[in-house]
Amino acid sequence: MDKIIADFEIDVRGQCCPYPLIRTKQTMDDLESNEVLLVIANDAITPQNIATWTKKTGNELLAVEEKEGIFNIYVRKA
Repeated sequence: MDKIIADFEIDVRGQCCPYPLIRTKQTMDDLESNEVLLVIANDAITPQNIATWTKKTGNELLAVEEKEGIFNIYVRKA
């Protein structure tokens, strides 16, 4: 897989859902169409919550990478 280049990044490590999802939504609201957001989280439920949210909103979950309990979640704005 090619490396995904994010246009913006938010770090929500140490925060529990729903906070990471709320921050993701707030940031995505400010992005232009096709821009990519990287969400860095360590709450294990965050990738699932963001995946569900993207399906409901039409945004695209590009990838979830996990290393040593840290999740890099890439989302493209519709």
